[in-house]
Amino acid sequence: MTDVLRRGRASLAFSFFAQGVAFALLVTRIPAIQDQYGISDALLPAFLAAVPVLAGVGSVCTELLVKRLRPSHVLRWSQPVVLLALLGVGAGDGLWEIGLSLAAFGLAVGALDASMNMLGVSLQHAYGRSIMLGFHAVYSLGGIVGASLAWVGAHWDLHLFVSYLPVVAVLLPAALVGSRWYVDGGRPGEESEEKPKDAGGQPVAFKLLLPLCLVMTFAYIGDSTVSNWSAKYLQDVLGSSEQLATVPYNVYMVTTLLGRALGDFGVRRFGAVAVVRLGSIIAAVGFAVVAVAPGAWVGMLGFTLLGLGLCVLVPQTFAAAGRLFPGAADAAIARLNIFNYVGFLIGSPLVGALGDAWTYRGAMLVPMVLVLVTLLYARSFAPQPDRYGDGHERPRTADVGRGSNGL
Repeated sequence: MTDVLRRGRASLAFSFFAQGVAFALLVTRIPAIQDQYGISDALLPAFLAAVPVLAGVGSVCTELLVKRLRPSHVLRWSQPVVLLALLGVGAGDGLWEIGLSLAAFGLAVGALDASMNMLGVSLQHAYGRSIMLGFHAVYSLGGIVGASLAWVGAHWDLHLFVSYLPVVAVLLPAALVGSRWYVDGGRPGEESEEKPKDAGGQPVAFKLLLPLCLVMTFAYIGDSTVSNWSAKYLQDVLGSSEQLATVPYNVYMVTTLLGRALGDFGVRRFGAVAVVRLGSIIAAVGFAVVAVAPGAWVGMLGFTLLGLGLCVLVPQTFAAAGRLFPGAADAAIARLNIFNYVGFLIGSPLVGALGDAWTYRGAMLVPMVLVLVTLLYARSFAPQPDRYGDGHERPRTADVGRGSNGL
């Protein structure tokens, strides 16, 4: 059983990595996509907004699909669609082609994100200790690799198709092979080709899920603020050079990776509530530093703190949903995943509108306040009494049957 779990964990980690690479290759080459398809500045926001909107639709559809199919089946076939859609983005030259490719990408990403986190939560339950942050750390690593590959493509002025093809050629067969070892359910012995474990389980009460939905939204408002405004803020507000303005997002991604790589140890030692509270406070301090920074280097310190703080919120929110609805974890995660895209849609326009109407320094205080609101909902991250048996997750032993060793 332990070998099954290890293979399942490794194969799922690779899926997170591949998704991080694919998403970074898309979002970091938006200017090149705009040039290749001749998309006007006025039309570009509509194309960009369509991806998270359709991803939300894909997440809703996944909630329905997992009543009949196991999450592993959804993940097995949604990941190739994402990679092929990315290749489609690079291959076309007409608006209808980019529209079709982005639509396929968005729908498949929603299904992919939801099903990946469903499997991650069920594996965490099987291990009996926090491992969700590790999966998201691998996603961050994939994002760094994808952004680096995008830089190479841009530096050498490669056509998008030429830039994307080698990546898809490597990731697609590897993901298909790795999908053979996905693990569904809380324990390997519980797997069955019959009715999925959540079908007919407890209903998901939205009132109970709402605090986690708000935390997810606030976290992604913060994340999209960094993704979309860090370079502009450093250059236009703090007076940095164009080259230096590209650094904050890379620093943010690196500190996100480090925070997630170490975060599981913090959850095992101090519990999810303490880690979420600390992350919220660090993120709020990061936004405050960015807002009052006198120069570019202090501003980069703020973005560094943001990476360390925000990185723990999303993985722990998915894990908390699985604990809150043990009989309907998949449905809860699919619904919660929608608020990932809600936060992404709200964050960038919100900061931009406030920056234009007020000041960009003042605009940074809004995500700061929203992140602090997370402290009010921190108790929602506490393990339930029947989950892992004590104040927080068991440090070593996996709950996979008699004789299992810690993994």
